[in-house]
Amino acid sequence: MPFVTIDGRRIEYRAVLGSAGPRPTLVFLHEGLGSTGLWRDFPDKVARRLGCPAVVYSRFGYGESDGLLAKRTPRFMHEEALDILPRLLDRLEIERPLLIGHSDGASIALIHAAAAQRPVTGLVCMAPHVFVEPVCVESIARTRDAYVKTDLKQRLGKYHARVDDAFLGWADIWLEPAFLAWSIEELVGDIAEPMLLIQGRDDEYGTLAQLERIEARAKGATARLVLDRCGHSPHRDQEAAVIEAMAAFGHTLAR
Repeated sequence: MPFVTIDGRRIEYRAVLGSAGPRPTLVFLHEGLGSTGLWRDFPDKVARRLGCPAVVYSRFGYGESDGLLAKRTPRFMHEEALDILPRLLDRLEIERPLLIGHSDGASIALIHAAAAQRPVTGLVCMAPHVFVEPVCVESIARTRDAYVKTDLKQRLGKYHARVDDAFLGWADIWLEPAFLAWSIEELVGDIAEPMLLIQGRDDEYGTLAQLERIEARAKGATARLVLDRCGHSPHRDQEAAVIEAMAAFGHTLAR
């Protein structure tokens, strides 16, 4: 896959061609253990359905991107949203993207839309985090235990060149006591762009309170899709329903 270089460090990305015409570029922002490869062909299916070009990338420490330079801080999502993502968009000459984020990636999309002072067309947020819930911390603690005691590290190693950066860089900051106070609720009040919010009823990392907090503060129009028989990854557990909802949201934006 090609790379974008920022401050001498490489970020892996993949581009999906779209139809001719003035359509927004879809920018996919992965979860806390995700990568370009772990999206599989979902971005391609969404891009085809919406007729839009798309870009998928792996944040530093993930996939084939270069590793972390230091331990993450509670502002790691802000740093991604306000420093790295804007420069990536500039390198790829992307203006007014439609941001599609999952989990931590959804939170990064929200921060970017609220505070980067750059226009976006809209946001699709799957299983977003806007504050820290006990259920999330408990699930991450169990997953970290599995990373030490099972073959989870080996399985993740298929998708990440620096698997400790990917896993421990994510899990350890979420489990820091200082991170319990993390919240982006106030920032959500600065978002005027339309949002589609998607969550599974069986999400082991968050509750519908996340969507409710966003809806209560957002200035722009919001739509929600809550899915039965669906955990923390709606695009894997209920792919067809998610793509259908994204297509309807995209057509609304076009109008």
